[in-house]
Amino acid sequence: MVSILSGGKQMLRMSKLADYGTVVMTAIAREPDRIHSAADVAVHTGLALPTVSKILKTLAHEGLLVSLRGAKGGYMLLRAPQEISVAEVIGAMEGPIGVTECSSAPGLCLQESGCSVRANWQRINRIVLQALERITLEHMTQPIAQMVDVSAIKSRQGQNARSLGVNGPEANRVDGAQP
Repeated sequence: MVSILSGGKQMLRMSKLADYGTVVMTAIAREPDRIHSAADVAVHTGLALPTVSKILKTLAHEGLLVSLRGAKGGYMLLRAPQEISVAEVIGAMEGPIGVTECSSAPGLCLQESGCSVRANWQRINRIVLQALERITLEHMTQPIAQMVDVSAIKSRQGQNARSLGVNGPEANRVDGAQP
């Protein structure tokens, strides 16, 4: 997990590669009995082919995918989608999941011997890890209906448009159509 600035504030976030790893694995999990080429996965996910290739190699190296060589080669899940957790995918892409330095492996933080909140952070880390372990690739293949706050999208697009010199009602259009 990495900390990234967003709107002037830091937020807890996993890396893009870990995020893309879950996207790639979910795409493959939708058709688990099929051999998937890197190019096919790139098209279905909208990710760049070099990025997908790197992710597939990492996931195969970490034992979540099997790589099949040859003209009809590609990648397949090593286990069924319901047997692979999101925690495993993130772990394969980033290493041990840790909210703080001391919560995933002892000895990484100089302050841990005298830290009054270390045990609490370890507890929080266990809860986060358990939640990620309960979500499988099978769960990830099933869409969850959710409401989208269009006003947030309009606001963000308006800010982006204004930064490009577009003002007025055109700055808040969501569909990109002309008035």
